[in-house]
Amino acid sequence: MLKTLYIKNFALIDELTIEFGSGLNIITGETGAGKSILIGALGVVLGERANQELIRAGADKAIIEAVIDATNNERVKNLLTEHQHEFRDEMILRRELSIKGQSRCFINDSPATLALLKAVGELSIDLHGQHEHQSLLRVDTHLRLLDEYGGLGGLLEEYHAQLETLRQSKKKLESLRQQEKTLLEKKALLEFQIREIDAVSPEENEEEALITEQNVLENSEKLFSETSLIHEILYGADDSVHNRLVQVRNLLQDLARIDKSFSEPAADAYSAQVLVDEITKFVQSYNSRLEFNAERLEEVRERLVALQMLKRKYGEGNSLQKVLSYRKKIGEELSMATNFHEEISKIEKSVRQAQSALSEIAVRLSQKRREVAKRLSRAVVEELAKLGIPNAKFEVAFKHEEHPSGDIFYEGKHYTAFPNGLDQIEFKLSTNLGEDPKPLVKVASGGEISRVMLALKSVLAKSDRLPILVFDEIDTGISGKIAQTVGLSMKELSRYHQIIAITHLPQIAALADVHFRVHKESENGRTVSKVEPLSYEEHQYEVARLLSGASVTEATLKSAQELIAAGRNITDLPLAGKRHDSKTLFAE
Repeated sequence: MLKTLYIKNFALIDELTIEFGSGLNIITGETGAGKSILIGALGVVLGERANQELIRAGADKAIIEAVIDATNNERVKNLLTEHQHEFRDEMILRRELSIKGQSRCFINDSPATLALLKAVGELSIDLHGQHEHQSLLRVDTHLRLLDEYGGLGGLLEEYHAQLETLRQSKKKLESLRQQEKTLLEKKALLEFQIREIDAVSPEENEEEALITEQNVLENSEKLFSETSLIHEILYGADDSVHNRLVQVRNLLQDLARIDKSFSEPAADAYSAQVLVDEITKFVQSYNSRLEFNAERLEEVRERLVALQMLKRKYGEGNSLQKVLSYRKKIGEELSMATNFHEEISKIEKSVRQAQSALSEIAVRLSQKRREVAKRLSRAVVEELAKLGIPNAKFEVAFKHEEHPSGDIFYEGKHYTAFPNGLDQIEFKLSTNLGEDPKPLVKVASGGEISRVMLALKSVLAKSDRLPILVFDEIDTGISGKIAQTVGLSMKELSRYHQIIAITHLPQIAALADVHFRVHKESENGRTVSKVEPLSYEEHQYEVARLLSGASVTEATLKSAQELIAAGRNITDLPLAGKRHDSKTLFAE
């Protein structure tokens, strides 16, 4: 509910704070007192167009602030969260108009854009009259209201779930097709790279072996001569190391027979002889295998050049292992490109199945909506007749968008799958006999459109999620019994919504739960609009003034009391689940 409205330096208002109550809030006052200024200020803080001409003469800026209880308004909470704004159960909307033409907006004391302020306002308060915030005039709200009126939320959730399934399948299909396209574009390159790598057929650790072999082949002459020399030194010459060690070993053994302390050195000499013999055998064997093969050396060199080329192109310049890894990777990619058709066919089948399931739900939902639309039309026409529009016609116009690639298939044609189904709908109305129904925005204005909105709101009361309804010019062109019916409809509607209404009719004012009177005063030579909450006695007096149109007499006061009592006897309604004493909500 709207808890308070603070206005400063706006039009004829110097500074005031209005504390609204739950139920039916009525605003009355003499013509020109400034009643519509209040609604205008509320429109400004909800994001309507404004300019510096609205700023009170002599002031630098105007301030309008609304405090709204948003405790159960999940849509506002989600919107603020989406825009990284703090959500509070007690939400503060503020707008400042500068004489320089600037406008500043705040939500919960944090700067906000005008667009966000307006969006939050549209989810909180419905202004009816000459205002931009009339939600029922916005076609984008009609489908939601129809679904909520018909209790189609479960079927709509089923549609949303299936639409998401289809969306995911189509997303996967598009991704696969893009991958296939990319791979097919790369296919020739991949095939060339594979041929180039496979032509060399590198093997793991082969390069190290080739480098060793190259060194041997390039140094075979030196290896041969020096291994021959080693063999000669160790074994071949008369004074070879082998012969000298044999001689030393024999001498040590002779000495060991005299002194056993030579036994260990004699054994070491023998070990040295064995070691020299093993070295001799190795170099002799190595020497015998050596040959200078110029042809093989050229083969090794060419092989190393080929491997180096692969490393530069595919191994980041230094790794044969990376060449092998890259070969494996592009081989898998080429295989995928070859096998993509099968995977794509599989996902295409999933998409067709999802489209079929979505079509079935969408058609079912559309049929249910048409049934609900008939009930809604009858109810609105009946309500309009009560409110003094007896020849009204109301219809819910359905439209489907045919599209050759639409996801919904129905009666042999493809249609666009919208976020909330197959249907696009619009409420249409005619208020005069013989006229065809037209869009709501083209039908009526002023008091008549307010009554049309009241009728729609009354029918949609339990399904409409906007908690606060504001009616300006609700009683234009009506009186008597119709006025009383309008008042009773508003009173009934106030069981589900907070209602704020401007009226000059006593039949409506008599039903107020909270009553405000607007009047003008002169302060320091300037006219100022004032708003005061009325006590129960003042409420009776104001209704009497509305009845008499002039001075209040005992007779008009008694008539007012009877009108108030009669209204309360007729309604006798619990407000938001609670009974109110006839005086409870009035000022002390």
